[in-house]
Amino acid sequence: MKLLENLLGGFVSLFYPQLCLSCGKNITPDRDAICISCQVKLPKTGFHLEKENSFTDRFWGRVNIESGASFYHFAKGGRVQHLIHNLKYKGRYEVGVKLGNLYGKALKKSPLYRNIDVIIPVPLHPKKELKRGYNQSDMFAKGLSETMEVEWKKNILISTKMSETQTKKSRLERLENVKDVFKINDVDFLKDKHVLIVDDVLTTGATLEACTMKILEIPGTKVSLATIAFANL
Repeated sequence: MKLLENLLGGFVSLFYPQLCLSCGKNITPDRDAICISCQVKLPKTGFHLEKENSFTDRFWGRVNIESGASFYHFAKGGRVQHLIHNLKYKGRYEVGVKLGNLYGKALKKSPLYRNIDVIIPVPLHPKKELKRGYNQSDMFAKGLSETMEVEWKKNILISTKMSETQTKKSRLERLENVKDVFKINDVDFLKDKHVLIVDDVLTTGATLEACTMKILEIPGTKVSLATIAFANL
């Protein structure tokens, strides 16, 4: 039976080759959407091993976070950007889950992330999520949850109004754009918890800052942050 499945998979791949969503090279049908070579060679930051790093520096003096880290460095036109593009715009939600699985294994070994109580994704407005079919940050949170063995909650933090695209805005413009966008659905659940808020890419940090401020309004909460990628400004 296994032999037949392999033969059929090989036959199908001749006409519909499966490509690595990072480098674009052929991979066998039974492999992940990210080839082994890319899993090894993509530019990891190592931020999760440092209490103070380039990620946490971006929030210094703005909002109080316990820890902050990104899995990869983001470069325009690079392989990490290809992954993010496939995740956000090509319907390849499995990229988020896979990257969450991989990064979750690393975070679980870091003393900085051993006391996380719950993982919460940065929410999309329901209309945006309906159009995309899923929230890319939610897929990343799901993957992290599986390997960190930490509870993941999708609808605790919600987006209550549509915001404009952040792409060409400055940090202050981005922060103003997301001001008062987020709302907590279950305040009692989050009391006294260490929350890990996750997103796809850290640029100016305005969205994560707004989410963190909202969480920290709840008594006893602490916040750490994690993203798939870190973009230099």
